[in-house]
Amino acid sequence: MTTTLPTDVRRTLAAETAPAAALTQVLELVGQALAADRCFLYVRDPAAGRGRIALCWRRHTDIPNPIHDWQDDTTALPQEDPLFRAALAAKPSVFVEDVETAPPTVLNRAFEHKTFGHRALIHAHITEHGQLWGILQPCLFGQPRAWTADERAAIESILPLLVAPIKAYMQTVTTI
Repeated sequence: MTTTLPTDVRRTLAAETAPAAALTQVLELVGQALAADRCFLYVRDPAAGRGRIALCWRRHTDIPNPIHDWQDDTTALPQEDPLFRAALAAKPSVFVEDVETAPPTVLNRAFEHKTFGHRALIHAHITEHGQLWGILQPCLFGQPRAWTADERAAIESILPLLVAPIKAYMQTVTTI
């Protein structure tokens, strides 16, 4: 249930010292709490303007795994993806109930189809002092999904908790 999600995330982050393991457990908690098909974490180095989908939880192996290598993310990607542009600008998270009916000001439908294939998603922006450190993205395939007020509040409440483990994770990897 999403009402326990913030407590479960805090407990997980306090118990697990390895950043990748802690973040992977958080992805599973979020995915299960939302009954999502997939939940991934895009991490980035704001100083370098580079990021990647680094960690992913999937309900089953038939769901595509979007993990990829590091990419420059401050020029071409924001031009193609309004959701990423909003994240870079530290705008509020976006809760998309249906990729098929969302306006082009919110998302690029062709980009979402080609890159992710999901139908409903949360594009949750993990920021600190106006800098984007990551994007938490739970999603569903095949059908639209209305996100409840409780789910929205739970996701927003955990985002600040993810900044420190993302920074710690970034210290363990090379972005070049």
